[in-house]
Amino acid sequence: MNWKISHIAFLTLAVFLSCKERPDPQLNETVLAEKHLISCDSPMLNSGDPGIVIVDFRQAEEYNKSHIPGAIHLYRNDFQDPTLPYAGIRLNRELTADRLGRAGISDRHTLVVYDDKGSPDASRLWWLLNLYNFDRVYLLDGGMRQWEKMGKETSRVVPMAEITDFRFPDLPDRPMVIEKEGLLKLLTSEFSNIVLLDARSADEFSGNVLKTGAKKAGRIPGSIHIDWAEAIDYDGSHTFKPREELDRIYAKLGADREDTIVVYCHSGVRSSHTTFVLTELLNYKHVLNYDGSWIEWSYDDSLPIETDSMAN
Repeated sequence: MNWKISHIAFLTLAVFLSCKERPDPQLNETVLAEKHLISCDSPMLNSGDPGIVIVDFRQAEEYNKSHIPGAIHLYRNDFQDPTLPYAGIRLNRELTADRLGRAGISDRHTLVVYDDKGSPDASRLWWLLNLYNFDRVYLLDGGMRQWEKMGKETSRVVPMAEITDFRFPDLPDRPMVIEKEGLLKLLTSEFSNIVLLDARSADEFSGNVLKTGAKKAGRIPGSIHIDWAEAIDYDGSHTFKPREELDRIYAKLGADREDTIVVYCHSGVRSSHTTFVLTELLNYKHVLNYDGSWIEWSYDDSLPIETDSMAN
């Protein structure tokens, strides 16, 4: 039996067994797996299947304190373009593939990614790899917060990485990103009907807070504000809220499932999380993450900004 068939068979079995173990979950394992989301009870996490790689996507000091057994360490700084005057822009596909291969990840693997913030960082890796046409990436619902809350085993053992080859499919990037020039064109076109969503905090949206990295405070004109953290149990388990509640939260957009939605935040991380929610959990079809987000926009003095009247 070849690897692909055996892995698909395992995933099907894992989904089935997890559903049997938890007959009345908030979202059963079948639904979660279809949406590239797995629970902390998923058999994928302790199967011993060499085709599954668990990725701890937190800062190194947190990983070194404790992590899920068998997890390797990567962080979003590993996937940022260091040549630009501002931080956060993604690496190109060639450098991304090289970084994955050096971590021991091949394009035959399936990844389970987690962080300890409610999945914004993990979502960034999910978005980046999907952009480059690799979609075997699953988020761990609740991440390290939920894992520890459930009393699951942790480890300080660092697995040895064996360098391998990772190759993205030879296909154009998926339509999941928009650049500054493309966004400006849409915003100034009389024929454009996009929905522009700011996923930052209310203080950032209003212009009351200037986060490190940005040149000025404010927002892109015409933005609708929905904080990314509204989609999760932020003060509790860090797990995603039920579909019905998410529908109510994002009804504020006034968008149909076929409308084009552009999401931005400070540096494309929290907006990756909102992109995951809109596409994977709510089935919006045309969601574009503005990768440069507010940092890039704020650096260009020719671009318009808005602030609330009381903002500094």
